[in-house]
Amino acid sequence: MVQGKPQIIVNSAVYWGLAAYISVTSTKTKLVLLYAGTFCSAALLYTITCAPGALWQDSGLIQYRIWHNDIEGPLGLALSHPLFYILAIGAKFLPLGECLHRINLVSAIAGAVTVANIFLLVRLWLGKNLPAVVAAVTLAVSHTFWSHAGIIETYTLWSAVFTAELIMLVQYTKTKRVVYLYWLGLLNGLAIAVHNLALIPLLCYAVFFIFLLIKKDIRLKDLAVIALLWIVGALPYEYLIIKSMIQTGDVAGTLASAAFGIRWKGAVLNATLSAKIVLENFLFILLNFPTPNILLFFAGLFGLQNISPGQGFKNTLLGLLVLFFIFAFRYTVPDRYAFFIPFYCMVSIFTGFGAYLLQQHLNHKVFVYPVLFFCLLPVCVYAVVPVYAQKTKVNLGTRNNVPYRNDYKYFLQPWKTNYRGAERFADEALDAVENNAIIFADSTTAAPLLLMQEVKGKRPDVKVISGVISSKDAPTFSERTIEQLLQDKTVYVVSRQAEYCPSFVLDNYELMPAGLLWLVAKKYE
Repeated sequence: MVQGKPQIIVNSAVYWGLAAYISVTSTKTKLVLLYAGTFCSAALLYTITCAPGALWQDSGLIQYRIWHNDIEGPLGLALSHPLFYILAIGAKFLPLGECLHRINLVSAIAGAVTVANIFLLVRLWLGKNLPAVVAAVTLAVSHTFWSHAGIIETYTLWSAVFTAELIMLVQYTKTKRVVYLYWLGLLNGLAIAVHNLALIPLLCYAVFFIFLLIKKDIRLKDLAVIALLWIVGALPYEYLIIKSMIQTGDVAGTLASAAFGIRWKGAVLNATLSAKIVLENFLFILLNFPTPNILLFFAGLFGLQNISPGQGFKNTLLGLLVLFFIFAFRYTVPDRYAFFIPFYCMVSIFTGFGAYLLQQHLNHKVFVYPVLFFCLLPVCVYAVVPVYAQKTKVNLGTRNNVPYRNDYKYFLQPWKTNYRGAERFADEALDAVENNAIIFADSTTAAPLLLMQEVKGKRPDVKVISGVISSKDAPTFSERTIEQLLQDKTVYVVSRQAEYCPSFVLDNYELMPAGLLWLVAKKYE
C-alpha cells in the first residue's frame, strides 16, 4: 500500500521529533554525567586531603560554634553566616565517623560542588569540554580554594552558591527565559545568608537588571518576583538582623554590625595600600596560579569581546572580576588571602575561556596535553615550596611557634591529610595541668582546648578562658581578679608573646615554662 503525502509528512515529523528528543536527552544525560564525574573527582580529592579533627584559629571557632548550635556568634552579625551554620549543624548530627571530621567535610563537599559548577558553567557557555575541564581543574588545585576545602570555613559554600548564580545567568542569556533570573534572585539571597561577599554580585546583577528593564526584556513584575525570592533566600540573615533590632532597639548599631561586624569597619572601607600589602597580594595570586596556564587567563580576558552570548553577560563577568579583585586587594584583615577566593573563581572561568580561544585557533589536539599538564603543575609546586621556604627562612608573617604546627607546611601546602596537631597540643596541655587549673588561651589555641574538653570529654575540671570563647562558668580573668585566682588555683597561659598574652600578666608576673604552657607566678624581688 502506497502511503499518501499527509501520512509521509506525519511519519517524518514523528521521526525527526523522536530524533530531536533523543538527541536533547542524550545531551542532557551527558552533561549530568560530566557534572557528576567532576563533582566526584573533586569530592574524592578534598575528602582525602581534608583535616580529620580539631583545628586552630577561626576554623576552630567555627567548629566550636557548630558544636554549640550557634548560628549567630560573638563577633557581630557580619560574621554570623547563619545559613552556613544551619547546614553544618545538620551535618554534625549525621551518624558517620567523628563529629569534627564530619564538620570539616562540609567545606570539602561544598568545594566539590563549586568545582563541578565551574565546569558546568563554562560547558554551557562555550559548548566545549576542554575549556570546562581547564577551568574546573584550575580552581580545584588553586592554593587558597583547595586549602579552604580541607578545613571548615564559609568560603567554599558561598562559592558553590555563587557559581550556581552564574549558571542561571548564562542560561538566561542563552534562552531569554526569565525563570532563570528568578532562580538567580533566590540563589543570591541564599548566598547573602552564607556570607556578605554576595553583596558584590548583587550590585552587578542590579545593573544588569536595570539594562534589561530599559530594553524591555523583563517587566517590573519580573523584577518584583526576583526581589521577593531574594528576600526568601536571605531569610536566615534577615531573621538575625530583625531579632537584634528588636532586642537592642538600636537600628543603626544593628545595621553596622550586619555590614562590618564588631570591629572591622576600617578594614572593610580601607582605601589605602602599603608597598608591603601590594607585594603580599601579588604573592598570594602567584601562589594560587604557579603555572604557564595563567597566560590563558589574559587571553580570555582580552578575547572576551569577540564571543557571544550577549554583552550584558560579558560585562557582568568583567564587573565581577574587577570588583572582587579590588575588594580583596585593599582589604587589610590578617586572613585577607581568603577573600581572594571569589576572584580566583573568576580567574578560573577566564582561564577556561582562554583555553577555548586557543582550541579554536590551533584546531588540533597537540596543545591539549601541555595545557592539562600545566593545570596540575601547581600540585608539584605546593609539594616543594614549603621545603624551600623553610630552608631559606622566608617570613610568612605567622606566629611560627604554635606547638605541633609547622607553619611552612600548614600554610603553604593546601592538603591537611591526617593533620592532628591541634588535638595533640590540646591533649598534652590538658594532661599537664593540675586539677581545677585555669588556662588563659589566645584566639589560635582556645578552640582546640575547648573542643577536646567538650567533644572528647577530656579534663572538664579545667577552665579555659579567652577573649572570645571560654569554658562554662569560667571565672573572670582580669587585672582585678588575677590575684585571687592565683591564691585559689594554678593559672597558666599558652603564650608569652605580647599579642597573645594580657599585658598585666607580662608586666607583673613571672612566666615559668611548664611543658607546652607557661605557669603564672608572683614576682619576688
